[in-house]
Amino acid sequence: MHRNNDRYVILTGGPGAGKTTLIAALKERGHATAPEAGRAIIQDYQVIDGPALPWRDKALFAELMLSWEMRSYAAAAEQQGTVFFDRGVPDVLGYLDLTGIPVPEHTRQAAKLFRYNPTVFILPPWPEIFEQDTERKQTIEEAELTYNALATAYVQSGYHLVEVPRQSIAERVDFILAYLDHRR
Repeated sequence: MHRNNDRYVILTGGPGAGKTTLIAALKERGHATAPEAGRAIIQDYQVIDGPALPWRDKALFAELMLSWEMRSYAAAAEQQGTVFFDRGVPDVLGYLDLTGIPVPEHTRQAAKLFRYNPTVFILPPWPEIFEQDTERKQTIEEAELTYNALATAYVQSGYHLVEVPRQSIAERVDFILAYLDHRR
């Protein structure tokens, strides 16, 4: 089962770079979206004081992110047109590399099977907008390390990265949509 879907477009990058805000703006413009796994998992597991938190069990957290991303991929089939993902399966590879956990073969297999548009939009670290919160405990330095790990994971997975400029949300949305329109 090899899946390849050019209408599935990933936005990735380190924490606090504006991905979720950008995804929300794309949704407001009528585009289908898929939410970020990590933040939702953290929110859910904080409520139940569960073990699948990145500061408790990084490997378990990664497994839940992988499961979430595969389900989001499957659910996107029910949506029309381009679907914008707040991260994707290869983010799990980057996370595991960043945390020093060996990447399990099933995770590598998932990155091979669940393929997205070959162009991935990556948001660079942006110290001026970076904020910590109850789910985002990383520092800006950790956000930069995450950005680098994700960039490496996506390139090694065969994707072409396009860095989204540090601009207003509307300008970022316009940049992404114009880039995709130009590629069609």
